[in-house]
Amino acid sequence: MTNASFDIANLGGTTMGTTWSVKLVVPRRRELHALHAGIQARLDRVVAQMSTWEPDSDLSAYNRAATGSWCTLPEETRRVLHCAQQVAAASEGAFDPTIGPLVALWGFGAHAGPRGVPDDARLAATRARCGWQRLQWQHDALLQPGGLELDLSAIAKGFGVDDVARWLQAQDVAAALVEVGGELHGYGRKPDGQPWRVLVESAPEDDAGTPGPPRVLALDGHAVATSGDRWHRYQQHGEQLSHSLDPRSGRPVQRAAAAVTVVAAEAMLADAWATALTVLGSTAGLVLATRLGLAARFLERGEHAPIETVSPAFQALLP
Repeated sequence: MTNASFDIANLGGTTMGTTWSVKLVVPRRRELHALHAGIQARLDRVVAQMSTWEPDSDLSAYNRAATGSWCTLPEETRRVLHCAQQVAAASEGAFDPTIGPLVALWGFGAHAGPRGVPDDARLAATRARCGWQRLQWQHDALLQPGGLELDLSAIAKGFGVDDVARWLQAQDVAAALVEVGGELHGYGRKPDGQPWRVLVESAPEDDAGTPGPPRVLALDGHAVATSGDRWHRYQQHGEQLSHSLDPRSGRPVQRAAAAVTVVAAEAMLADAWATALTVLGSTAGLVLATRLGLAARFLERGEHAPIETVSPAFQALLP
């Protein structure tokens, strides 16, 4: 049964160095300017709190704080950090929100240094500054133990998607599909009664071979995020260096999957786990995803066609 009094409106803008778009089901005569402004404000708030690119953000202030100081962080940032710590523990360090210095060392991120392979001494010194186990809380305040630099780029975008979805629900928007830089969260039904459906990529962007099978997901109270090596990488002396860093070794992931997709109740969780499973790789990653009940899909480059591996929970979501 369709609802003829409602339409699907499309809004969009820019944030976090990428674009955002929202499809939302609203009455035909509803004013959209306030919704657009509200969405942008929610995303701007995430940037103001958690961006490493903004020198005045709460995160940047923490990263500059004096050794031994306790920094009170906003509630949203604390929520993201607590989630990051949970994923770090569950993945045994394959995800780590404190690898900011390593990101810069390998030539990525807001404070990227010269690109290239660092010598062992520099790598060891930089690794010593990192480690999610160094995070110490005292109520709402986080200790700056010295040299610790948070980088929430692998989870904050997902949080932003969730935050917008929550805000839209509070504005009596019955259904929406929120997207920021490829991370998605859908809830509710379209006017025709159907859920939001999204297509998961079937081949790496640079793969000229036969694409894999198309995978369509219905997002009604679900979020989806994808990580992998196709977005940020460079060549150095014939070696391909990926922005996907293994916090356990301090080095780029070797032969990272072209794409790792995770479906979860929250885009924040999907975002973090997509990164963690990229680091773990399809073999160890699939074992962990299966054990934890994570809906995960690994897409790797094959000689003639992409190689797809999915967890039981992901398979259960397919039509």
